[in-house]
Amino acid sequence: MKRKFLFSFYETPHGKLLQKLECDYLRRSITVSCKQTIMQLGYLGWEYDFIDCSFFQKYSILDIESKGCANAVKIRAKSCRLPIQSETVDLVIVPHLLEFDANRFQTMREIERVLKAEGEVIFLNFNPLSFWIRLQFLWDIKMSDSWLGHFIMRRRISDWLKLLNFEITTTSEINLDSIKTTSGQFKLSKRTFFSMTYAVRATKRQYQLIPLTPIKFKTVSFATASNGLKSNTHKKNRHD
Repeated sequence: MKRKFLFSFYETPHGKLLQKLECDYLRRSITVSCKQTIMQLGYLGWEYDFIDCSFFQKYSILDIESKGCANAVKIRAKSCRLPIQSETVDLVIVPHLLEFDANRFQTMREIERVLKAEGEVIFLNFNPLSFWIRLQFLWDIKMSDSWLGHFIMRRRISDWLKLLNFEITTTSEINLDSIKTTSGQFKLSKRTFFSMTYAVRATKRQYQLIPLTPIKFKTVSFATASNGLKSNTHKKNRHD
């Protein structure tokens, strides 16, 4: 599915409402300091609505077309081959990229590689169960290559994150009128079938193995009671 579908959807009345809510969500989700490194995979064209790129000097946008906020650093590359040094990024934002990425799992591996230990990643994905998303897809079917195999179910992305040693901290369901955020894994509810997009925030966990060393037992010598009695008796007789 071509990413033009995303921008075509943002031009619809429902898409404009969704864009506003996603903007509010991203604005509240960026909690790192201005000196930390943030990388966005895939441009949106309205980055200035949720972040001041001139304030965050280490904010970069990686996109094959090298587009995005004018004040952000542009990196022209593919998301499955990030030209970034390992463990150098504090926060990665992935807004509606995995649905249009043929090498999505390799992209997630690259995200895990460039993130620092305890670094965070934020995903925004379309909800495959949403009626409005399906309707828009059928309306703009020329924008797409195929329906099957593109939209990602929540369970799948959760399994991928677990496999890469990520811990899901919060999950959010974004509808046309509100955002509902819960801690931990997704919880199935009626809202699940009506939300247009869902968001996942996860933290990279890095566990270190503590090597086990053999325990050395020291030999302790004890004085026997008989030796002590003989010594006391000898002293007493000598005194007498």
